[in-house]
Amino acid sequence: MNRQLPKPAELFELMQFKKPELNGKKRRLDAALTTYDLRRIAKRRTPAAAFDYTDGGAEGEISMQRSRQAFEDIEFHPDILKPAAHVDTSTTILGGLSALPFGIAPTGFTRLMQTEGEVAGAGAAGAAGIPFTLSTLGTTSIENVKAANPAGRNWFQLYVMRDRQISYGLVERAARAGFDTLMFTVDTPVAGHRMRDKRNGFSIPPQLTAGTVLNAIPRPWWWIDFLTTPKLEFASLSSTGGTVGDLLNSAMDPTISYEDLEIIRAMWPGKLVVKGVQNVPDAAKLIDLGVDGIVLSNHGGRQLDRAPVPFHLLPQVVREVGRDATVMVDTGIMNGADIVAAVALGAKFTLVGRAYLYGLMAGGRQGVDRMIEILRSEIERTMALLGVSSLEELEPRHVTQLSRLVPVSQDSVTAAGSLA
Repeated sequence: MNRQLPKPAELFELMQFKKPELNGKKRRLDAALTTYDLRRIAKRRTPAAAFDYTDGGAEGEISMQRSRQAFEDIEFHPDILKPAAHVDTSTTILGGLSALPFGIAPTGFTRLMQTEGEVAGAGAAGAAGIPFTLSTLGTTSIENVKAANPAGRNWFQLYVMRDRQISYGLVERAARAGFDTLMFTVDTPVAGHRMRDKRNGFSIPPQLTAGTVLNAIPRPWWWIDFLTTPKLEFASLSSTGGTVGDLLNSAMDPTISYEDLEIIRAMWPGKLVVKGVQNVPDAAKLIDLGVDGIVLSNHGGRQLDRAPVPFHLLPQVVREVGRDATVMVDTGIMNGADIVAAVALGAKFTLVGRAYLYGLMAGGRQGVDRMIEILRSEIERTMALLGVSSLEELEPRHVTQLSRLVPVSQDSVTAAGSLA
């Protein structure tokens, strides 16, 4: 091999320095390549009580962990020699278009995580062409969410309260504001036991203690935002004060029934979806009753711990109700590949909650935009690698759910009981 001294001109070609990014927020967000990266940024920038409220689940957080693990325990089966140079991620859901097969899930107390709250989420969803869902426990009003996303799709998540007139009033306001879908939520008759919140002394509004003061020292920007923006309060409820569990238990009604569903259905002019379905018979009954869709969900693992994993339940429900029924899924989604797998197994749509809040805490509206862009790129790349050009081409054959949790058969349980 002949060696030579490098020519200066060739060195200059190799030594092209990247222009430094002076905007700290943009630099942080550009460096985030996954939703877990956004989570790490969010944890650094948010007080422990607010971060843990988002990040945590109920009891031992087993449902939450299992739901995430379920998406990791899959195997994709790509088609070869089948070019997918142009990938179409758009879909029709509940009578309208969505540019991506996911929307933003309803989240409560959102301005506590970052003061832009639901305005950031609704604005980012509108810009991306996906639906945004406002929670009954939101911290931005129905009307202000509409103003933040005037031309986009807004959905409203409804809890049925002890005082039914409050719930009926919210339904009427959402209809007047032009929200096109109502999510009737059924998995919160009482509050789940969220132990991180108990240990942190988390309350609405936040209470200052020696611990919170110490935790605030390295996060002054959060407190500056919190103290210099409008008072944090529920936009749809007058109740404040106490733990999240106290508030939920005082407001929610454990006696809600199919009769309540029928009353709300008669009031609501748009699409009606039931959120929080966790078994096959309930799914089949609701579809037979003619609801417009169901969401398989264990509330992000925040209610009944050890509840069914929605992604595991998905194929069974789709087999029972048929692939034409509108079956959606949430809980555990942290990667665009998770969304592709859910669609392949029959989900018409998915919802992301924690991933959205990690983006919000990491950088406000820009952080939510970044979260959507990360999931978009993961969806597009996964579809291209599978050899599918559209969501309609995804089929169950593209995904295998690998076994980790295998149910014990009832026969073996009966036999063990008889031996005893």
